[in-house]
Amino acid sequence: MKLRADIVWRAGDAQGAQLDPRVLKLLRSIHRHGTLRAAALETGVSYRAAWGQLLDVGALVGTPLVVMERGRGARLTKLGESLLAADEQVRREMEPLRARFEVGIDRTTGSGSAPLRLAASHDPLLAEFCGRVAIPSRLLSEVAFRGSLDSLAIYARGTADIAGFHVTIGERADGVKKSLRPARDRLVRFVDREQGLIVARGNPLKLANLSDVARAHARFVNRQRGSGTRLIVDRLLAEQKLSPERVRGYTTEEYTHLAVAAMIAAGRADAGIGVRAAAAQLDLGFVPVLRERYWLVLRERTLASAAGQLFVEALKDKAFTRLARKFAGYTFDRAGTVATVEEVNA
Repeated sequence: MKLRADIVWRAGDAQGAQLDPRVLKLLRSIHRHGTLRAAALETGVSYRAAWGQLLDVGALVGTPLVVMERGRGARLTKLGESLLAADEQVRREMEPLRARFEVGIDRTTGSGSAPLRLAASHDPLLAEFCGRVAIPSRLLSEVAFRGSLDSLAIYARGTADIAGFHVTIGERADGVKKSLRPARDRLVRFVDREQGLIVARGNPLKLANLSDVARAHARFVNRQRGSGTRLIVDRLLAEQKLSPERVRGYTTEEYTHLAVAAMIAAGRADAGIGVRAAAAQLDLGFVPVLRERYWLVLRERTLASAAGQLFVEALKDKAFTRLARKFAGYTFDRAGTVATVEEVNA
C-alpha cells in the first residue's frame, strides 16, 4: 500500500471550507454524459445523493455549478466548466510529482491482515461489491478498473494482488492464459454474465448485431483498447466480415459498461456492446450475444493468506448473494470456488 498526495479545493482562503472531492468526479461525468442520472450511476452514488452534493457545493460557493434543464439533461455552468478545467490542469501538472512523493507502507508489518490491491476489467456487480463490502471491511485497499489485459499486466508486475478478467464461455482463452502461471496462480470464480448489444429502450432501430449497426449507420460507442469487451467487438466484426471503418463511432471509446449505457441513455449513441446489468440499470434495451465467465486470479501464497481467505469467503457470503440478486444477467451460484489455471476455459 502507498500514501499519495492529492488535490483539495477550498472556498476562500486556505482555512476555507473544503469542497467535497466527489463533486469533481460528478462534474466530469456530467460534462461527458449530459445527464445527472448517468453521472450518478457512473460515480456510484444515488441520484438524490448526487443532487445533494451539487446543492451543497452551490450553497458553499454562492452559485450553482450545474444547470438542470427539463428534457435537455444537465450541463455545467461557466463556473463549473472553469473549476473542472482548472482541476484537470493542476492534476496533469501534479502527476509527475505524485510518484516522487509517495510514501510506501510495509505490508508485512502490523498485527492485522493487510488488505489487498485489485486491478480488474470493469463489471457493475464487482464495482458494487468492492464499494459496499470489500473496501468498508478492509478486504481491499485499492481498486483500479482497467481492461482485462491491462489488469493482468499490472498483476504480473506485482503491483496488484488480484486481477479480474473475463473469457467467453465455450471458446479458448489463449490470450489471457499467456499471462497466467499454473505453478504460481489460482483462479477464483466470480460470476457468469451476459454480454450483448445495448440499445435504446424498445430497440427502435431493430438492431440485432453489428452488421445491423453498420447497415443502419447507427451511432456506435466502443470500449477502450485493451479491454476484454473491445476484443469481443473486434472478434464479432471479423466474424461478420465487417471492417471497423463501416461502423460509425468505432473510435468513440468509453471505459466502463455503465459509461457505454449512459451514452445511449443520453441519446448520444444508438448502440454499444456491454453487459445486461448496465442496460437494465438505465432501463435500456438489450440483445444478448454471448455468455462470459468472469475470473479473479490470485497468487497461491496470497490465496493462502488471511486476507485472501477472507476475500474468498466474502464471495460465498449471503451478503454477496443478496447484492448479486439485484443485478440482471448474472449467474453467481459458484462464486468463491477456487480453480486451477488449466480450468480457465471450463
